[in-house]
Amino acid sequence: MPAPDARWTAPTALGRIAATVRLPGSKSLTNRALVLAALSETPTRITAPLRARDTDLMIGALRALGVGIADEPGGLLVTPGPLSGADVECGLAGTVMRFVPPLAALATGVSRFDGDPHARSRPMRPLLDALRGAGAVLQGERLPFTVHGQGGLPGGIVELDSAASSQFVSALLLAAARFDAGADIRHVGATVPSLPHIEMTIAGANEAGAVIETVSERRWLVSPGKLDLPDQVIEPDLSNAAPFLAAALVTGGAVTVPHWPATTSQPGAHLAELLTRMGANVVLDENGLTVTGTGTISALDVDLHEASELTPVIAALCALADGPSRISGVAHIRGHETDRLAALRTELAALGADASETEDGLIIRPAPLRAGLWHAYADHRMAQAGAVLGLAVSGLQVDDIGSTSKTLADFPGLWAGLLEQSA
Repeated sequence: MPAPDARWTAPTALGRIAATVRLPGSKSLTNRALVLAALSETPTRITAPLRARDTDLMIGALRALGVGIADEPGGLLVTPGPLSGADVECGLAGTVMRFVPPLAALATGVSRFDGDPHARSRPMRPLLDALRGAGAVLQGERLPFTVHGQGGLPGGIVELDSAASSQFVSALLLAAARFDAGADIRHVGATVPSLPHIEMTIAGANEAGAVIETVSERRWLVSPGKLDLPDQVIEPDLSNAAPFLAAALVTGGAVTVPHWPATTSQPGAHLAELLTRMGANVVLDENGLTVTGTGTISALDVDLHEASELTPVIAALCALADGPSRISGVAHIRGHETDRLAALRTELAALGADASETEDGLIIRPAPLRAGLWHAYADHRMAQAGAVLGLAVSGLQVDDIGSTSKTLADFPGLWAGLLEQSA
């Protein structure tokens, strides 16, 4: 990975892009499958998983806890084993710092969790307090923290405020079938962000044999029982498609992502509707999802609560649109890899856009943009947004394009390949 201060000059489009971009597997689906496979009774083969920093950190964490994970041609073979305490490196991966602590609580021995400097400011206390409520013994309120595994968890009624991240609920849903009494998971805060991610978790857990009753959008009942995840084939990462499909709008070209699923639990599926509203022609057929731009980007007033991870790239498009745009429903992304709302407002303003924060989003008024240094804040989505703007702004530099390796092993190479395919 390039050093954090290694500046990358974003390529500027010299014409209309006409490209096909093949993307690796979904990070969200890969890491959920790894956790469920680790908790299963028998081995699980995972085909076409994402191999990037977040998933490699998950593999390393599970291996440290005693799970056998072997590389195979085209995928991974996960062999469950007795869980024991370990040192767990989380990096900046929210799924690792949140999905793995319940497994450490089920393990025997002490597990110590830590991660990148940015990770130490990410919200963790609601999950850690919820695990305490389920009977776990922990020290700490956020990274670094320690879990004293007792070989099991009583479970029962577990209350938590998951308004800062749906991953808190997902972490419990993935493991609760292995609690002695299962779990009655009750969200007690404001609206849970990104229900599609919770639905993705439930679908995966159900496939592994969990019995989960969704009582409401604030309560889930998980029965105790065994898990046994069948072999998995991971879908392409639809959220990582965002910058590539956005390039079609910026250049008035066409970009196709093959193997786009007809139905999916991934929030990235919202791209088809969002880009249509922004003026693109969007077609899903046997070739995949094809987005064709017209050379004009329409302004947008949208609630991205259900697909908040798309906010940086959509904000970049809004800065190039034909009028003012408003993004709402995403207050919780202040607690992601960075405060994404503050970061987007700061970086867009530095390039000349009129951008302001609201309580739960952004208002972006386009203006002529100038070259400058786009700060990624060690955040892969911010870096991708900078690349999209660079298509239209000659000389724009991204300070840390290496941060994209969090969920894409070679974003600069894929981006260069995109630019080589011009009409």
